[in-house]
Amino acid sequence: MYKKISARYVLGFDGTGHTLIEDGEVVFEGDSIVFVGQNYEGPVDEERDYGQSLIMPGLIDLDALADIDHLILDSWPSPEIASGHLWSDDYFANRRRDVFTPSERAKVREYALAQLALHGITTYMPIASEIHSSWAEGFDELVDMAEISRRIGMRGYLGPAYRSGVHVVTAAGGRDVYFDEARGLAGLRDAERFIEYVDALADPLVSGALLPCRIETLSEGLMRETARIARERHALVRLHCLQSPLEDELLQRSAGRGVLELLESTGLFGTRLLIPHGVMINGQDPATSAPGGPLELLAQNDVSIIHCPLTSFRYQKQLVSFDRFREAGINICLGSDSFPPDLVRGIDVGMHLTRLVEGRPDVGALADYFDAATLGGARALGRADLGRLAPGMQADITVVSLGSFGDGVVEDPLRTLVLNGTARQVTDTFVAGRPVVVDRALPGIDLNILRAQGQELFDKMRAAYSVRDVQFRKPEELFPPTYPRAEITTPTPVP
Repeated sequence: MYKKISARYVLGFDGTGHTLIEDGEVVFEGDSIVFVGQNYEGPVDEERDYGQSLIMPGLIDLDALADIDHLILDSWPSPEIASGHLWSDDYFANRRRDVFTPSERAKVREYALAQLALHGITTYMPIASEIHSSWAEGFDELVDMAEISRRIGMRGYLGPAYRSGVHVVTAAGGRDVYFDEARGLAGLRDAERFIEYVDALADPLVSGALLPCRIETLSEGLMRETARIARERHALVRLHCLQSPLEDELLQRSAGRGVLELLESTGLFGTRLLIPHGVMINGQDPATSAPGGPLELLAQNDVSIIHCPLTSFRYQKQLVSFDRFREAGINICLGSDSFPPDLVRGIDVGMHLTRLVEGRPDVGALADYFDAATLGGARALGRADLGRLAPGMQADITVVSLGSFGDGVVEDPLRTLVLNGTARQVTDTFVAGRPVVVDRALPGIDLNILRAQGQELFDKMRAAYSVRDVQFRKPEELFPPTYPRAEITTPTPVP
Protein backbone atom coordinates (compact mmCIF):
# COMPACT_ATOMS: atom_id res chain seq x y z
CA MET A 1 0.00 0.00 0.00
CA TYR A 2 1.36 3.39 -1.02
CA LYS A 3 0.86 6.16 1.55
CA LYS A 4 1.46 9.80 0.70
CA ILE A 5 1.83 12.50 3.35
CA SER A 6 2.39 16.16 2.59
CA ALA A 7 2.91 19.42 4.46
CA ARG A 8 4.01 23.00 4.04
CA TYR A 9 7.56 21.91 4.86
CA VAL A 10 9.42 18.64 4.40
CA LEU A 11 13.00 18.05 5.52
CA GLY A 12 14.36 15.71 2.86
CA PHE A 13 17.84 14.34 2.25
CA ASP A 14 19.80 14.91 -0.96
CA GLY A 15 22.47 12.25 -0.45
CA THR A 16 24.79 14.62 1.38
CA GLY A 17 22.65 16.38 3.97
CA HIS A 18 19.18 17.46 4.98
CA THR A 19 17.43 19.84 2.58
CA LEU A 20 14.22 21.86 2.98
CA ILE A 21 11.38 21.23 0.53
CA GLU A 22 8.45 23.64 0.59
CA ASP A 23 5.03 22.15 -0.12
CA GLY A 24 6.66 18.75 -0.05
CA GLU A 25 5.49 15.16 -0.22
CA VAL A 26 6.74 11.88 1.25
CA VAL A 27 5.52 8.57 -0.14
CA PHE A 28 6.22 5.21 1.46
CA GLU A 29 5.24 1.62 0.82
CA GLY A 30 5.48 -0.85 3.67
CA ASP A 31 8.45 0.10 5.81
CA SER A 32 10.39 2.03 3.13
CA ILE A 33 10.27 5.49 1.59
CA VAL A 34 9.84 5.53 -2.19
CA PHE A 35 9.62 9.28 -2.91
CA VAL A 36 10.48 12.64 -1.31
CA GLY A 37 9.87 15.86 -3.19
CA GLN A 38 7.02 17.54 -5.05
CA ASN A 39 4.41 16.51 -7.63
CA TYR A 40 4.54 12.77 -7.10
CA GLU A 41 2.79 11.01 -9.98
CA GLY A 42 2.93 7.38 -8.90
CA PRO A 43 0.27 5.21 -7.24
CA VAL A 44 -1.34 6.35 -3.97
CA ASP A 45 -3.68 4.25 -1.83
CA GLU A 46 -3.89 6.57 1.16
CA GLU A 47 -2.91 10.19 1.66
CA ARG A 48 -3.00 12.98 4.21
CA ASP A 49 -2.02 16.63 4.11
CA TYR A 50 -0.73 17.95 7.44
CA GLY A 51 -0.97 21.60 6.38
CA GLN A 52 1.15 24.09 8.30
CA SER A 53 3.51 21.43 9.63
CA LEU A 54 7.08 20.19 9.27
CA ILE A 55 7.62 16.57 8.20
CA MET A 56 11.07 15.52 9.31
CA PRO A 57 13.08 12.36 10.02
CA GLY A 58 12.16 10.53 13.20
CA LEU A 59 14.29 11.64 16.16
CA ILE A 60 16.86 9.23 17.61
CA ASP A 61 17.33 9.31 21.41
CA LEU A 62 20.22 7.12 22.56
CA ASP A 63 19.96 7.88 26.29
CA ALA A 64 16.20 7.82 26.51
CA LEU A 65 14.40 7.90 29.84
CA ALA A 66 12.59 4.58 30.36
CA ASP A 67 11.54 5.38 33.89
CA ILE A 68 9.41 7.69 36.00
CA ASP A 69 10.83 11.22 36.16
CA HIS A 70 13.46 11.63 38.86
CA LEU A 71 15.12 14.88 37.74
CA ILE A 72 12.47 16.93 39.55
CA LEU A 73 13.68 15.19 42.74
CA ASP A 74 17.45 15.19 42.43
CA SER A 75 18.64 18.01 40.16
CA TRP A 76 18.39 20.80 42.73
CA PRO A 77 19.07 19.71 46.37
CA SER A 78 21.82 20.89 48.68
CA PRO A 79 24.64 18.40 49.35
CA GLU A 80 23.08 17.60 52.73
CA ILE A 81 19.77 16.65 51.16
CA ALA A 82 21.35 14.96 48.13
CA SER A 83 23.03 12.37 50.36
CA GLY A 84 19.56 11.07 51.16
CA HIS A 85 18.92 10.24 47.52
CA LEU A 86 21.42 7.34 47.55
CA TRP A 87 21.58 4.00 49.30
CA SER A 88 22.89 3.93 52.85
CA ASP A 89 25.51 1.28 53.62
CA ASP A 90 23.01 -0.39 55.96
CA TYR A 91 20.43 -0.57 53.17
CA PHE A 92 23.05 -2.15 50.88
CA ALA A 93 24.00 -4.76 53.47
CA ASN A 94 20.66 -5.65 55.02
CA ARG A 95 17.53 -4.16 53.49
CA ARG A 96 17.75 -4.10 49.68
CA ARG A 97 14.39 -4.57 47.98
CA ASP A 98 12.48 -3.78 44.82
CA VAL A 99 10.21 -0.78 45.25
CA PHE A 100 8.00 -1.89 42.35
CA THR A 101 6.42 -5.25 41.61
CA PRO A 102 7.14 -6.68 38.14
CA SER A 103 3.73 -5.52 36.88
CA GLU A 104 4.32 -2.04 38.29
CA ARG A 105 7.75 -1.92 36.70
CA ALA A 106 6.17 -2.82 33.35
CA LYS A 107 3.67 0.01 33.80
CA VAL A 108 6.58 2.39 34.46
CA ARG A 109 8.04 1.29 31.13
CA GLU A 110 4.78 1.86 29.32
CA TYR A 111 4.46 5.34 30.83
CA ALA A 112 8.02 6.23 29.81
CA LEU A 113 7.84 4.84 26.28
CA ALA A 114 4.56 6.64 25.71
CA GLN A 115 6.28 9.88 26.70
CA LEU A 116 9.13 9.20 24.29
CA ALA A 117 6.75 8.49 21.42
CA LEU A 118 4.64 11.59 22.06
CA HIS A 119 7.82 13.71 21.99
CA GLY A 120 8.65 12.53 18.47
CA ILE A 121 11.22 9.86 19.30
CA THR A 122 11.06 6.98 16.82
CA THR A 123 14.31 5.18 17.76
CA TYR A 124 15.54 4.91 21.34
CA MET A 125 18.09 3.26 23.60
CA PRO A 126 16.72 3.21 27.16
CA ILE A 127 18.18 4.46 30.42
CA ALA A 128 16.48 3.82 33.75
CA SER A 129 17.39 4.47 37.36
CA GLU A 130 18.44 1.42 39.38
CA ILE A 131 18.02 3.20 42.70
CA HIS A 132 14.56 1.75 43.30
CA SER A 133 15.56 -1.81 42.33
CA SER A 134 17.11 -4.37 44.64
CA TRP A 135 20.13 -4.34 42.34
CA ALA A 136 19.76 -3.61 38.63
CA GLU A 137 17.65 -4.69 35.65
CA GLY A 138 17.08 -8.32 34.78
CA PHE A 139 16.18 -10.42 31.76
CA ASP A 140 12.45 -10.56 32.50
CA GLU A 141 12.19 -6.78 32.87
CA LEU A 142 13.64 -6.26 29.42
CA VAL A 143 11.39 -8.90 27.89
CA ASP A 144 8.48 -6.88 29.28
CA MET A 145 9.93 -3.67 27.86
CA ALA A 146 10.47 -5.24 24.46
CA GLU A 147 6.84 -6.36 24.34
CA ILE A 148 5.57 -2.91 25.35
CA SER A 149 7.85 -1.30 22.76
CA ARG A 150 6.57 -3.66 20.05
CA ARG A 151 2.97 -2.96 21.01
CA ILE A 152 3.48 0.80 20.77
CA GLY A 153 5.54 0.35 17.60
CA MET A 154 8.82 2.06 18.47
CA ARG A 155 12.31 1.07 17.32
CA GLY A 156 14.35 0.08 20.37
CA TYR A 157 17.95 -0.93 21.07
CA LEU A 158 17.50 -2.73 24.36
CA GLY A 159 19.35 -4.64 27.05
CA PRO A 160 19.22 -4.96 30.83
CA ALA A 161 21.43 -2.52 32.72
CA TYR A 162 23.92 -4.41 34.90
CA ARG A 163 26.59 -3.51 37.43
CA SER A 164 28.85 -5.05 40.03
CA GLY A 165 28.79 -2.07 42.39
CA VAL A 166 26.47 0.61 43.71
CA HIS A 167 26.95 4.11 45.07
CA VAL A 168 26.42 4.31 48.83
CA VAL A 169 26.56 6.86 51.60
CA THR A 170 28.57 5.47 54.50
CA ALA A 171 27.60 5.81 58.13
CA ALA A 172 30.28 8.50 58.43
CA GLY A 173 28.64 10.45 55.60
CA GLY A 174 31.21 9.71 52.90
CA ARG A 175 30.68 8.38 49.37
CA ASP A 176 31.84 5.00 48.15
CA VAL A 177 30.97 2.16 45.77
CA TYR A 178 30.22 -1.22 47.34
CA PHE A 179 30.66 -4.26 45.09
CA ASP A 180 28.91 -7.58 44.62
CA GLU A 181 30.75 -9.20 41.72
CA ALA A 182 28.44 -12.20 41.54
CA ARG A 183 25.47 -9.93 40.91
CA GLY A 184 27.42 -8.13 38.20
CA LEU A 185 28.32 -11.31 36.33
CA ALA A 186 24.74 -12.57 36.65
CA GLY A 187 23.57 -9.30 35.12
CA LEU A 188 25.96 -9.70 32.19
CA ARG A 189 24.66 -13.23 31.63
CA ASP A 190 21.13 -11.79 31.54
CA ALA A 191 22.29 -9.21 29.00
CA GLU A 192 23.81 -11.88 26.75
CA ARG A 193 20.72 -14.04 27.14
CA PHE A 194 18.55 -11.09 26.14
CA ILE A 195 20.58 -10.57 22.96
CA GLU A 196 19.94 -14.22 22.12
CA TYR A 197 16.24 -13.74 22.87
CA VAL A 198 16.04 -10.74 20.54
CA ASP A 199 17.89 -12.60 17.80
CA ALA A 200 15.31 -15.40 18.02
CA LEU A 201 12.47 -12.87 18.10
CA ALA A 202 13.56 -11.61 14.67
CA ASP A 203 11.61 -8.37 14.96
CA PRO A 204 13.35 -5.58 12.98
CA LEU A 205 12.12 -3.02 15.52
CA VAL A 206 13.89 -4.67 18.48
CA SER A 207 17.69 -5.00 18.67
CA GLY A 208 19.84 -6.21 21.54
CA ALA A 209 22.66 -4.13 23.00
CA LEU A 210 24.99 -4.21 26.01
CA LEU A 211 23.99 -1.40 28.38
CA PRO A 212 26.05 -1.58 31.58
CA CYS A 213 25.62 1.09 34.24
CA ARG A 214 28.13 3.79 35.14
CA ILE A 215 31.79 2.85 34.72
CA GLU A 216 32.66 3.33 38.39
CA THR A 217 30.05 0.67 39.28
CA LEU A 218 31.74 -1.95 37.08
CA SER A 219 34.67 -4.10 38.09
CA GLU A 220 37.57 -4.47 35.66
CA GLY A 221 36.57 -8.09 35.16
CA LEU A 222 33.02 -7.12 34.23
CA MET A 223 34.35 -4.54 31.76
CA ARG A 224 36.62 -7.12 30.11
CA GLU A 225 33.79 -9.63 29.81
CA THR A 226 31.54 -6.95 28.34
CA ALA A 227 34.19 -6.14 25.74
CA ARG A 228 34.69 -9.82 24.90
CA ILE A 229 30.98 -10.46 24.35
CA ALA A 230 30.60 -7.22 22.38
CA ARG A 231 33.36 -8.28 19.98
CA GLU A 232 32.02 -11.81 19.61
CA ARG A 233 28.48 -10.62 18.91
CA HIS A 234 29.35 -7.33 17.18
CA ALA A 235 27.08 -5.72 19.76
CA LEU A 236 26.72 -2.06 20.62
CA VAL A 237 28.01 -1.05 24.06
CA ARG A 238 26.80 2.05 25.85
CA LEU A 239 28.72 2.96 28.98
CA HIS A 240 28.10 6.07 31.08
CA CYS A 241 31.44 7.66 31.84
CA LEU A 242 33.39 10.92 31.65
CA GLN A 243 30.51 12.55 33.49
CA SER A 244 31.67 13.64 36.97
CA PRO A 245 34.80 14.34 39.06
CA LEU A 246 33.57 11.80 41.63
CA GLU A 247 33.67 9.09 38.96
CA ASP A 248 37.41 9.48 38.45
CA GLU A 249 38.07 9.71 42.19
CA LEU A 250 36.23 6.43 42.78
CA LEU A 251 37.99 4.70 39.86
CA GLN A 252 41.41 5.78 41.10
CA ARG A 253 40.45 4.39 44.51
CA SER A 254 39.20 1.01 43.19
CA ALA A 255 41.35 0.44 40.09
CA GLY A 256 44.20 2.94 40.29
CA ARG A 257 43.40 4.22 36.80
CA GLY A 258 41.17 6.76 35.12
CA VAL A 259 38.40 6.32 32.57
CA LEU A 260 40.39 6.40 29.34
CA GLU A 261 43.05 4.06 30.70
CA LEU A 262 40.39 1.55 31.74
CA LEU A 263 38.60 1.73 28.41
CA GLU A 264 41.92 0.90 26.76
CA SER A 265 43.11 -1.82 29.13
CA THR A 266 39.78 -3.67 29.33
CA GLY A 267 39.28 -3.74 25.56
CA LEU A 268 36.20 -1.53 25.49
CA PHE A 269 38.00 0.67 23.01
CA GLY A 270 37.62 -1.26 19.80
CA THR A 271 34.00 -2.21 20.49
CA ARG A 272 31.05 -0.28 19.05
CA LEU A 273 31.18 2.09 22.02
CA LEU A 274 28.74 4.88 22.85
CA ILE A 275 29.53 7.19 25.77
CA PRO A 276 27.11 9.50 27.53
CA HIS A 277 28.10 12.33 28.39
CA GLY A 278 31.74 13.29 27.85
CA VAL A 279 31.50 16.43 29.98
CA MET A 280 34.74 15.72 31.89
CA ILE A 281 36.85 16.31 28.76
CA ASN A 282 37.67 19.97 28.27
CA GLY A 283 38.02 20.50 24.54
CA GLN A 284 39.35 24.01 25.13
CA ASP A 285 42.44 22.64 26.87
CA PRO A 286 45.22 22.50 24.24
CA ALA A 287 46.46 19.20 25.69
CA THR A 288 43.04 17.63 25.15
CA SER A 289 42.96 18.39 21.45
CA ALA A 290 46.67 17.81 20.83
CA PRO A 291 47.88 14.75 18.88
CA GLY A 292 47.50 11.71 21.11
CA GLY A 293 45.13 13.60 23.42
CA PRO A 294 41.72 12.43 24.66
CA LEU A 295 39.74 13.78 21.70
CA GLU A 296 41.99 12.07 19.18
CA LEU A 297 41.82 8.86 21.22
CA LEU A 298 38.01 8.87 21.13
CA ALA A 299 37.96 9.63 17.41
CA GLN A 300 40.51 6.93 16.54
CA ASN A 301 38.44 4.37 18.42
CA ASP A 302 35.26 5.47 16.61
CA VAL A 303 33.51 6.33 19.87
CA SER A 304 30.17 8.10 19.67
CA ILE A 305 29.43 10.69 22.36
CA ILE A 306 25.78 10.88 23.40
CA HIS A 307 25.32 14.55 24.24
CA CYS A 308 22.42 15.20 26.65
CA PRO A 309 22.44 19.01 26.79
CA LEU A 310 19.22 19.61 28.69
CA THR A 311 20.04 17.14 31.44
CA SER A 312 23.68 18.20 31.71
CA PHE A 313 22.56 21.81 32.01
CA ARG A 314 20.17 20.97 34.83
CA TYR A 315 22.93 19.14 36.70
CA GLN A 316 25.29 22.12 36.32
CA LYS A 317 27.40 20.53 33.58
CA GLN A 318 28.06 21.19 29.90
CA LEU A 319 30.00 19.70 27.01
CA VAL A 320 33.13 21.77 26.31
CA SER A 321 32.29 21.89 23.59
CA PHE A 322 29.98 20.41 20.97
CA ASP A 323 31.96 22.04 18.18
CA ARG A 324 35.35 20.99 19.57
CA PHE A 325 34.29 17.34 19.70
CA ARG A 326 32.91 17.48 16.15
CA GLU A 327 36.04 19.17 14.83
CA ALA A 328 38.10 16.35 16.33
CA GLY A 329 36.17 13.86 14.18
CA ILE A 330 34.03 12.41 16.98
CA ASN A 331 30.50 11.34 16.09
CA ILE A 332 27.97 13.21 18.24
CA CYS A 333 24.46 11.94 18.80
CA LEU A 334 21.80 13.14 21.24
CA GLY A 335 20.01 11.81 24.28
CA SER A 336 17.40 13.13 26.67
CA ASP A 337 18.49 11.12 29.78
CA SER A 338 15.68 12.53 31.93
CA PHE A 339 12.31 14.21 31.74
CA PRO A 340 11.13 15.77 29.53
CA PRO A 341 12.40 13.50 26.72
CA ASP A 342 12.34 16.55 24.48
CA LEU A 343 15.20 16.70 22.00
CA VAL A 344 13.85 19.99 20.60
CA ARG A 345 14.40 21.68 23.96
CA GLY A 346 17.70 19.84 24.24
CA ILE A 347 18.88 21.23 20.91
CA ASP A 348 17.87 24.74 21.96
CA VAL A 349 19.76 24.51 25.27
CA GLY A 350 22.76 22.82 23.63
CA MET A 351 23.10 25.47 20.93
CA HIS A 352 23.14 28.27 23.44
CA LEU A 353 25.43 26.52 25.91
CA THR A 354 27.94 26.00 23.08
CA ARG A 355 27.84 29.70 22.26
CA LEU A 356 28.22 30.61 25.92
CA VAL A 357 31.18 28.26 26.38
CA GLU A 358 32.95 29.39 23.21
CA GLY A 359 32.02 33.06 23.60
CA ARG A 360 30.98 33.30 19.94
CA PRO A 361 27.63 33.49 18.13
CA ASP A 362 28.69 31.40 15.13
CA VAL A 363 29.11 28.05 16.91
CA GLY A 364 26.58 25.45 18.01
CA ALA A 365 24.86 25.57 14.64
CA LEU A 366 21.27 24.36 14.54
CA ALA A 367 22.00 22.20 11.50
CA ASP A 368 24.83 20.44 13.35
CA TYR A 369 22.64 19.77 16.39
CA PHE A 370 19.75 18.48 14.28
CA ASP A 371 22.21 16.28 12.40
CA ALA A 372 23.24 14.83 15.77
CA ALA A 373 19.60 14.01 16.59
CA THR A 374 19.19 12.19 13.28
CA LEU A 375 22.30 11.36 11.23
CA GLY A 376 24.61 11.13 14.26
CA GLY A 377 22.29 8.71 16.00
CA ALA A 378 21.99 6.62 12.85
CA ARG A 379 25.78 6.48 12.49
CA ALA A 380 26.21 5.43 16.12
CA LEU A 381 23.80 2.55 15.51
CA GLY A 382 25.40 1.61 12.20
CA ARG A 383 22.13 2.32 10.39
CA ALA A 384 22.54 4.26 7.15
CA ASP A 385 18.81 3.77 6.53
CA LEU A 386 17.71 5.85 9.55
CA GLY A 387 17.76 9.55 10.34
CA ARG A 388 16.98 10.82 6.83
CA LEU A 389 14.02 11.07 4.44
CA ALA A 390 15.02 9.72 1.02
CA PRO A 391 14.01 6.85 -1.26
CA GLY A 392 15.14 3.50 0.12
CA MET A 393 15.31 4.71 3.73
CA GLN A 394 13.16 3.39 6.55
CA ALA A 395 9.86 5.26 6.86
CA ASP A 396 10.62 6.63 10.35
CA ILE A 397 8.94 10.03 10.28
CA THR A 398 7.98 12.75 12.76
CA VAL A 399 5.37 15.41 11.98
CA VAL A 400 5.43 18.67 13.96
CA SER A 401 2.70 21.28 13.82
CA LEU A 402 3.64 24.91 13.24
CA GLY A 403 0.03 26.02 12.89
CA SER A 404 -0.78 27.40 16.33
CA PHE A 405 -0.87 31.14 17.03
CA GLY A 406 1.48 30.46 19.94
CA ASP A 407 4.13 29.15 17.57
CA GLY A 408 4.67 32.68 16.30
CA VAL A 409 5.69 33.56 12.78
CA VAL A 410 7.60 31.08 10.65
CA GLU A 411 10.92 32.30 9.33
CA ASP A 412 12.76 29.01 8.89
CA PRO A 413 10.56 26.10 10.03
CA LEU A 414 13.25 24.24 11.98
CA ARG A 415 14.60 27.39 13.58
CA THR A 416 11.06 28.46 14.47
CA LEU A 417 10.41 25.07 16.06
CA VAL A 418 13.61 25.04 18.11
CA LEU A 419 13.58 28.67 19.25
CA ASN A 420 9.83 29.07 19.73
CA GLY A 421 8.53 25.60 20.44
CA THR A 422 8.97 22.17 21.97
CA ALA A 423 8.59 18.55 20.93
CA ARG A 424 5.08 18.65 22.39
CA GLN A 425 4.05 20.07 19.03
CA VAL A 426 4.49 16.59 17.54
CA THR A 427 1.17 15.45 16.12
CA ASP A 428 2.06 12.22 14.32
CA THR A 429 4.88 9.75 13.92
CA PHE A 430 5.54 6.69 11.79
CA VAL A 431 8.02 3.90 12.48
CA ALA A 432 8.81 1.56 9.60
CA GLY A 433 5.75 3.03 7.90
CA ARG A 434 3.38 2.16 10.74
CA PRO A 435 1.49 5.01 12.49
CA VAL A 436 2.59 5.28 16.12
CA VAL A 437 1.42 8.73 17.27
CA VAL A 438 -1.84 9.69 15.57
CA ASP A 439 -3.31 13.17 16.10
CA ARG A 440 -1.31 13.58 19.36
CA ALA A 441 -2.58 10.25 20.74
CA LEU A 442 -1.33 6.68 21.00
CA PRO A 443 -3.94 4.29 19.60
CA GLY A 444 -4.89 1.67 22.16
CA ILE A 445 -3.56 3.64 25.15
CA ASP A 446 -5.77 5.80 27.34
CA LEU A 447 -3.37 8.59 28.26
CA ASN A 448 -5.57 9.91 31.07
CA ILE A 449 -5.51 6.52 32.80
CA LEU A 450 -1.79 6.12 32.14
CA ARG A 451 -1.11 9.57 33.55
CA ALA A 452 -2.94 8.71 36.79
CA GLN A 453 -1.09 5.39 37.05
CA GLY A 454 2.21 7.17 36.48
CA GLN A 455 1.49 9.61 39.30
CA GLU A 456 0.68 6.76 41.70
CA LEU A 457 3.92 4.99 40.82
CA PHE A 458 5.93 8.20 41.16
CA ASP A 459 4.46 8.81 44.62
CA LYS A 460 5.42 5.27 45.63
CA MET A 461 8.94 5.76 44.30
CA ARG A 462 9.29 9.10 46.10
CA ALA A 463 8.18 7.66 49.44
CA ALA A 464 10.75 4.84 49.21
CA TYR A 465 13.69 7.25 49.37
CA SER A 466 13.18 7.50 53.14
CA VAL A 467 13.84 3.78 53.59
CA ARG A 468 17.24 4.06 51.88
CA ASP A 469 18.33 7.33 53.50
CA VAL A 470 21.16 7.00 56.01
CA GLN A 471 19.18 9.34 58.31
CA PHE A 472 15.71 7.92 57.52
CA ARG A 473 14.40 11.41 56.74
CA LYS A 474 10.80 11.79 55.66
CA PRO A 475 9.94 12.67 52.05
CA GLU A 476 8.97 16.22 52.99
CA GLU A 477 12.50 16.67 54.42
CA LEU A 478 14.24 15.09 51.42
CA PHE A 479 12.04 16.93 48.92
CA PRO A 480 10.91 20.20 50.49
CA PRO A 481 8.44 22.21 48.41
CA THR A 482 9.46 25.38 46.59
CA TYR A 483 7.41 27.38 49.10
CA PRO A 484 6.06 26.18 52.45
CA ARG A 485 2.65 24.62 52.17
CA ALA A 486 -0.07 26.77 53.63
CA GLU A 487 -2.00 25.42 56.59
CA ILE A 488 -5.49 26.89 56.59
CA THR A 489 -7.60 25.61 59.48
CA THR A 490 -10.48 28.07 59.48
CA PRO A 491 -12.25 29.93 56.68
CA THR A 492 -10.92 33.40 56.04
CA PRO A 493 -13.74 35.96 55.92
CA VAL A 494 -13.95 38.15 52.86
CA PRO A 495 -14.42 41.82 53.80
